[in-house]
Amino acid sequence: MKIKKIGFVAIPITDIPRARKFYEDVLGLKVSEEMMGGKWIEYAVGDNTLAIANVSDSWTPSDQGTGAALEVEDFDAAIRELKDQDVPFAAEPFETPCCHMAIVQDPDGNKLIIHKLKLDNEKGICK
Repeated sequence: MKIKKIGFVAIPITDIPRARKFYEDVLGLKVSEEMMGGKWIEYAVGDNTLAIANVSDSWTPSDQGTGAALEVEDFDAAIRELKDQDVPFAAEPFETPCCHMAIVQDPDGNKLIIHKLKLDNEKGICK
């Protein structure tokens, strides 16, 4: 098998209107597609797609599942905006040799990584 790219990242949610308020109003994402009678919402993020969905009782939110990392232009400004909107933080901002990160939670508890590569590592190369 040869994987060519990530097709999309999908996050299970329980309440579509509440989740949309978070992903659109708090994170500022714009809807690119709405499918399955509004149970599957996609957002274009650069060349990628982030989806939120409530399509099955067997696919449920988790604070222990896969996390999507969202690259931001201004890390400090993003953290201030999230704190101003009382978004819960699972991990306060921290620094690694390559980047700055914090982990926030959506209204269902799913974890999202707020991320900013350091300037000398724009291509993702960490020394």
